[in-house]
Order: sequence, then C-alpha cells, then structure tokens
Amino acid sequence: MSASTTKPNGKADIEGLFQQAAMRAAAYRTALPGQGIRPVASVEDIAKGFDLPTPETGAHGSDIIQQLADAAEPGLMAMASPRFFGWVIGGSHPVGVAADMMTSAWGQNSCMSYATPAAAYAEKTAAGWLLDLLDLPREASVGFVTGATMANFVCLAAARTRMYKKIGWDIDEQGFIGAPAIRALIGEDAHASVYSALQYLGFGRASATRVATDAQGRMIATALKAELAASDSPAIVICQAGQINTGAIDPFEDIVPICRKFGAHLHVDGAFGLWARACRDRAHLAVGIDGADSWATDGHKWLQLPYESGFAIVRDEAAHRAAMSICASYLINEDKPYNPKDYVPELSRRARGFPAWAVIRALGREGIDEMISRHCCLARQLANRLRREPGIAVLNAVNLNQLIVDFDIDGPDRARDVRAIVRRINERNHVLVETAEWRRRLILRVSITSGETRREDIQVLEREIVEAWRKSSHHPQQTSNTTPSPEPQHVTA
Repeated sequence: MSASTTKPNGKADIEGLFQQAAMRAAAYRTALPGQGIRPVASVEDIAKGFDLPTPETGAHGSDIIQQLADAAEPGLMAMASPRFFGWVIGGSHPVGVAADMMTSAWGQNSCMSYATPAAAYAEKTAAGWLLDLLDLPREASVGFVTGATMANFVCLAAARTRMYKKIGWDIDEQGFIGAPAIRALIGEDAHASVYSALQYLGFGRASATRVATDAQGRMIATALKAELAASDSPAIVICQAGQINTGAIDPFEDIVPICRKFGAHLHVDGAFGLWARACRDRAHLAVGIDGADSWATDGHKWLQLPYESGFAIVRDEAAHRAAMSICASYLINEDKPYNPKDYVPELSRRARGFPAWAVIRALGREGIDEMISRHCCLARQLANRLRREPGIAVLNAVNLNQLIVDFDIDGPDRARDVRAIVRRINERNHVLVETAEWRRRLILRVSITSGETRREDIQVLEREIVEAWRKSSHHPQQTSNTTPSPEPQHVTA
C-alpha cells in the first residue's frame, strides 16, 4: 500500500476514523454490565494478535482500528464493570471518557497557559473545585499527575524542599551529597507506593522509620510522638487516609498537633480515603486532615476519572514550585498566568484538566456525596450479611468501602485453600475479587469503588462468595455432613 493511502486524506476520512473508534468504544462499554469480568482469551493468544513483524509499509487507518479492537478486546478485563471488586479502581465515568477522547483529538501539550490557555485554565478551575470538595486549604497548589504514586512523589519532593530550606540547605540545587539528614516516618501499614516515592526521591525504602499501628492499620499517635521526640533531626511524617485493606484513616486530630509541635512536615497518602471528606456521612472519619501540609489522591479511583489521573496537593505553593518547576530559554514563564508544568515532573503531558473538569461538572457535589455514601453503605451491608455465614469472618471495621473477608481455614495449606476459593469465584466470572495479605494471613479483599455499583451487584457478590465457601472442603457442611446451610440472604436496603 502506498504512503498516500495510509493516512486520512481529509475531513471525511478523519470523521469516519473517529466515529469508528467511538462506536467500537461505545459498544464495549454498553456491553459491560452483562458480560463476564475476566479476559476471555489466554495471554498466549493475545500475544499472538499483537506480536507481528515490524511493519515495512503503512496500512489504512480504519483497518488498523478494526484490527486493534479485535486483537485487544478478548484480552481486556472489565475493570469498569459494576461487578469488579478486585482492586480500588473506579469505573471511568462516560463523561470523563468522552472528554478524554476530545483531549486526545485536540492534541494539546498542557505545560503553559501561553501555549494552551484552555488546558491550563480547565485544570486551574478543576483544582479549585477539588480543594472545595475535599475541604482543604484553598491556598494550596495542585499538580495533575498520573496517579497516587506520582502524587506522593510530588508531595514528598515539595516536603523535601521545604524541610531542607528550613535548615538552610537548597536540596534542589545542591543535592544530597553533604546534606544534613532528614528523617521520614511512616506507618507500619503504609501502601507500597509511598515506599516507591521515597526510593525515587533518594531517601531509600529502608531508611524510613516505621511507626506502630493499631489493629485497623491506623498510626498510633503516641508512638509517633515518641519517635519524633527521639531525635532532633527534621522530619517528614507520612500518614494515610484509607488503608488499602481496612479503609482505616489515621487519627489526624491527634497527629496534626504532634507534627506541629515538632516542626515536622505532615503528608497524607489519601489515594481513595481522602474522598471521605467529600461525603457528609463519612467526613467525620477524616476530621483534622486539613491540618496536614500535603495530600496525595487519585482521580481514577473514587472520582471515576479515566486513567491516568492523580492530584498532588501542597499547602506551601512556593515549595511545590521550587521542587517541580522547569525553566528553559524557550519556555515563556510569565508570573501571573497559571502554568501546569510548575506543579508536576513532566514538561510534555496530556491535558489532564479537561476530563477532571468534565466529571466534576457531571457529578457535582451531590453526586459525589451520594456515590461515596452508597459505596460505604453497601460495604457495611455486605459485611453484615457475610458475618452471618458460618465460617466467614469480616476482620475490619467497615467504615469505608473496603472489606477483609476471612475463612475458617487453618493448617499448612491454608493459603492454597483460600486461593482456591477466590479462584472458584473468579472462574464463574460473575464478579471479580482478589486476595491480599493482612497481618501475615492471606485473605479475600473486597473493594467497592465503581461508580455504577448498586445493590443488585452486591447481591451477586454475596452469593458468589458464600457459594464458593460452601463448596470448600473446610466449610462446616462439608466437614460434618449436617443439614445444608440456608441460601444466602441478599442485601435489601
């Protein structure tokens, strides 16, 4: 095929190509509620569909889109399904997806307001809305990043800049060689992404002082106070809102005054739990969190933004800019305009503000409040139902959207047997759940995060968990041959 026929030749070709992609995407999304969750093709078969020789000549755009969709769709997990409970993953709100399509079509590098004021000011407006919804200091700066891992990285970079400035060291210019020590203190049950951020920033994974936590994974304030009192070195304290297994939120009413007393920078990893602040009946769980110095959260979890979306929020805008801003002779850096590049590591990046602006407009404060409240209510109801089944326990206090489901299984093969139960659930392909480790014990974890999840979806999940457990050789019915257990009672509220 000649080069002249491998690219769109005008308005009709572009419209046809974009319409073809949009129609295929819409067909996939509208089918989600009624289809299975797991990929239908094996890894080997999917690899064959993509692993082609390097193309020597081009191909027609419509053929490529058709081939791409045909090759990819059998290997996609239905993560946007209302019955996906495997990880803390949102459902990619349709308005956000549509806005993201336009973002790609517009092709904007959103680093400077001079180059693309629309991208910059959609982001600036969405940032203000986020601070309002989460009730965080309105003077804070917000960087739009790829997710909570990079949000933690950016916030901790700003914390590093700020704390070194306090002791007269310009870490951004001078680096670590010869620098005084700064400590990082982190809860025993922190998420792995925070350790990655410490690694990227040169602190190292093993250097952080681990602070004791309680049975739900919350940092113990008195333990933090003792650790801070043990050294005069400047400190960065890393807390969390939403422990990945329990959903627990650290006691910020106690922690904030301690950090202020010792002059420590308090950072919050709030990938999903920070959104409790946007829900009237859950906000009490995060009282005091606005007293922190920086906050990291995801957009593609509870806000239902399409990938990739996260927010790095920093009280000290000057420290934020100093840690991130990129300057070059060809970049127009005016003082007044809002330049997104000043708050993120990338100079070239997509315009993440457009889908954020669109989804917040679509849901509004009331819609976000209702969704988070519904998810948390469904989680509590599911926990209550599962606790009635002999041999099933829910180990955490279900205050948010996370459940730790345990089974009455002991012995050296316990982990294998728990995995077998989860595999039985997932092979039926009506829902998807996953395992995790909690207190050195393998458990089934449930995350209720998809925007479209409703009561009927939780009913199916309850049924699948209970039926898989009843077929286990460890179930009381199987071990004692007593009267069969009654059918699982479904959520009714």
